[in-house]
Amino acid sequence: MTADITLTAGDAQATLAPADGGRLTGLRIAGTELLRQGDRFGCFPMVPWCGRTRDGRFLDGGTVHRLPLNSPPHAIHGTARDGAWRTARVSADEAVITYDLTDPWPWPGRVTQMVALSPDSITLTMSVETYGDSFPAQLGWHPWFHRTLDGAGVRLDFAPAWQEERGADHLPTGTRTDPRPGPWDDCFGMPGGVDVTLTWPGRLELRVTSREEWVVVYDEQEAAVCVEPQTGPPNGLNTLPRLVTPLEPLEAATTWTWRHL
Repeated sequence: MTADITLTAGDAQATLAPADGGRLTGLRIAGTELLRQGDRFGCFPMVPWCGRTRDGRFLDGGTVHRLPLNSPPHAIHGTARDGAWRTARVSADEAVITYDLTDPWPWPGRVTQMVALSPDSITLTMSVETYGDSFPAQLGWHPWFHRTLDGAGVRLDFAPAWQEERGADHLPTGTRTDPRPGPWDDCFGMPGGVDVTLTWPGRLELRVTSREEWVVVYDEQEAAVCVEPQTGPPNGLNTLPRLVTPLEPLEAATTWTWRHL
């Protein structure tokens, strides 16, 4: 079993659990834990798809592929969060871990995740490579941030260009609307790149950024809020697939930057 990894930089400490789906299980800033604790929480990688895939089915050309319905009637959040990753490289403030795609995903491939910590930021970088045939894929991250830090409730600030209309099945209908007030379990478009600020007044400001233009915001739980940068919308294997080829891996990154208030 691959041991947990602890990274440190200044007063920041991050804990990564390769054996638990490549999950970031903790991020402590000056002793304060930002991520909700527990087997399902922390921050897990979503790969090789993000969010829900309708009925666990997607098309590649004329071939229908089926995925396990782990959130019936849909398949949700990929397979890598349930697998054991391997540690490739570790230093005091950086780690690289890998995961080999296997059944039930139809194609062989490799996912590489790098976590780099500095005194005032953490950068998560992920790539998907194929060992042979090209295939569609998505990737992203699903952090669970504590709603309250030391009595201070979080405020979310962001300015998306649009909101994906959500159907009764929790999947985008294909219609874009003006952003609507929360609470949300919704996908938003930010063509200039994801840029969401979480503020715990008097405690901490955390800015989540990515060059990707898609973000899911989920704040329907009392204990936590989620800000999920990703390479496409939910059900994107069907509606907006990104192709992984032998010459072009799928790559993305997100950086969280903080400052004390």
